[in-house]
Amino acid sequence: MSADGEHAPAAPADIDLDRPSTARIYDWYLGGTSNYAVDRHFGELADKQFPLIKPLAMSNRQWLGRVVRAALDDGITQFLDLGSGVPTAGNVHEIVRRYAPESADARVVYVDYEGVAVAHSELMLEQQDATGWAGIVRADLREPDIVCEHETTRRLLDFTKPVCVLMVSVLHFVGGADNVPRVIDRYRRRIAPGSWLAASHITTDDAPAGGAAQISALAESYRNTQNPAWLRDRAEFTSWFGEFDLVEPGVVHLTDWRPDHPDTLFPELEPAAVRPFYWAGVGRVRER
Repeated sequence: MSADGEHAPAAPADIDLDRPSTARIYDWYLGGTSNYAVDRHFGELADKQFPLIKPLAMSNRQWLGRVVRAALDDGITQFLDLGSGVPTAGNVHEIVRRYAPESADARVVYVDYEGVAVAHSELMLEQQDATGWAGIVRADLREPDIVCEHETTRRLLDFTKPVCVLMVSVLHFVGGADNVPRVIDRYRRRIAPGSWLAASHITTDDAPAGGAAQISALAESYRNTQNPAWLRDRAEFTSWFGEFDLVEPGVVHLTDWRPDHPDTLFPELEPAAVRPFYWAGVGRVRER
């Protein structure tokens, strides 16, 4: 996209363009084109405030790919991507299409409440002839009943069989009056034993002092967006998996979670630089 927005997508009528959107900012971090001037302005300031923000977003996207491939290796072929954002490089259905066995009845449901993310996801799935096995739901991930009972979800996912629920880089935008453990538990109760819940979360508790100060200031700046941010430490993040069995290697830094998978997405990244700023973990639903 050009800096003047010449090739910006047409904004849906109900989109708030007065405040930047987390989904569209994230798209800008990843080099996408589904963003607007207000998002790019915020992203440029964030990049100056915390120069690792783009590499962090890219590293998080790499991790998403590793989780999806690991879930496929575990026999899971259904995916529920909560807060999926604007489609960009390394989308779940693209990874599934590439790596799932030919015999697999693979299914993917994306969920986001941001209108641009939904509109572009719909267009992408149509263009890639994936609407028969992948879909997008416009809903708030904090409302599991609405997400799981939506007609698209019910058409595509069978909750009597394992599902991989993805909460990738979204839970730090759930806070305040929202009860994160309760939201997670409501999804856990919906999905079958053997299902996975994967989450990643930005942090400062294992970061160098300078970087911690930068990322804390960045989190504060998100208070002026449509999606305020919260920072959590490893202990709080780990507590959210209390009713799950942690999948190896447990709760670790993002770059330490099964790095044996070759990352062809953003191969120029230096894992050591971004390592201290994210926690990641995957929990498996226990037999009931």
